[in-house]
Amino acid sequence: MLQIATMSSTTSDDPGLDALVRELRGSSRRLVRVLGFLNTSIEAADCTPAQCHALIELAAQGQLRNGELAELLEIDKSTASRTLKPLLRAGLLEQGSEAGDRRGRSLRLSAAGLERVQRIHAAADAEVRGALGLLSTEERQVVLRGVALYEQALHRAKARAGIVFRSIERRDDPALAGIIRSVMSEFGAVGSGFSIEDPEVDAMSRTYSQERCAYFVAERKGELIAGGGIAPLAGGEADVCELRKMYALMPARGLGVGRRLLELCLEAARAEGFRACYLETLRHMHRARALYEKAGFRPLDGPLGATGHHGCDSWYALEL
Repeated sequence: MLQIATMSSTTSDDPGLDALVRELRGSSRRLVRVLGFLNTSIEAADCTPAQCHALIELAAQGQLRNGELAELLEIDKSTASRTLKPLLRAGLLEQGSEAGDRRGRSLRLSAAGLERVQRIHAAADAEVRGALGLLSTEERQVVLRGVALYEQALHRAKARAGIVFRSIERRDDPALAGIIRSVMSEFGAVGSGFSIEDPEVDAMSRTYSQERCAYFVAERKGELIAGGGIAPLAGGEADVCELRKMYALMPARGLGVGRRLLELCLEAARAEGFRACYLETLRHMHRARALYEKAGFRPLDGPLGATGHHGCDSWYALEL
């Protein structure tokens, strides 16, 4: 059974990437040191770094429950509670009046809390302004863009941690059928002419155990979140396969899950000796089409083979 975890090892097959990793880590450490863990802001606000972040988020959001704040700060609820208690005692926070709400009372800044946040921003803004003042306009934009991209990539990597890609098994059939029906319904791909009506939906493991077929799933914490496979193109040439039923639930989107599933499918197609891979989709499935086009698929004027999926209105092929 093929099984690949997305968690990276200490080194990769790309020496250039390994060198970049060490360089970026070094820059990150030096950045933390020069900022002094927000020492300037802490001195101005008389708060710990975690409390500064909590106050800033509450100022931005208006009011939050403990669990919501914990999620924003990417910490557990107990840590959030310990962070907030001194702020409540100091009169910087106020509790809402939602008595009996099992999710807990919401918190908001008091007048003193708002004044404290203004002090934090003033000190931190002055520190960053002094650094940006040494750069040109173009350099400032490079810094902003680079930091934003790095932050987004770190969040994606964290979200992907623990996702496992493997070949389909019989136990996956019910959950996978649910994913297929959920995603296809989400995009209006229901009724005659769409693959949601295919008998194989409820028996995917059996269908893709046949010769020259392969199907892979993405699993996180024991739950399926996506899947995709290949099989010979019905009614097509013997050396052409079809990318079939590649769908991902919302939590799996934007994490590179679809890209990895596509890579596995194309690797399997090449291993089976296929010359080309064909797929059918819908024009309004923009994210999926962008993924296919980035992988090298080229749009076709019409369908190939005899899949029976006349509800699709976009067709692509890739030479393998």
